[in-house]
Amino acid sequence: MTAKARVLILCTGNSARSQMAEGLLRSIAGDRFDVESAGVDPSSVRPEAIKVMREIGIDISNQASKSVKRFVEERFDFVITVCDDAKESCPIFPNAIEKIHKRFEDPPVPGAATPDETLAIFRRVRDEIRDYLVEFAKNNS
Repeated sequence: MTAKARVLILCTGNSARSQMAEGLLRSIAGDRFDVESAGVDPSSVRPEAIKVMREIGIDISNQASKSVKRFVEERFDFVITVCDDAKESCPIFPNAIEKIHKRFEDPPVPGAATPDETLAIFRRVRDEIRDYLVEFAKNNS
């Protein structure tokens, strides 16, 4: 039996995009990938991310925001940055086989848009991440 490929997904706060990506990749191909997510400046998982993931049947409510420092010495097959800030300020991962950058829009901070507008952006970003990860899983089996 072959071991699962290890994937680390990074963004700034580990609060939305990377959290959704972690839940999505586990759902799409958790049988082939061991998935973690982390942030350069971790905060907490946004309730909007939990809500829009629940809408598609994926529960990320038990996921927690984690610091990238926790994973620096670990071996990963793929380190995926999902925002430009993480790409620029991410520590070196000497044990990463492949580093990938795919930027996704940062959903608005609370109060920057109406709740309906904010959820619409979260849904769009979720769907863009899902589409990307379906292809990622297909191309890296």
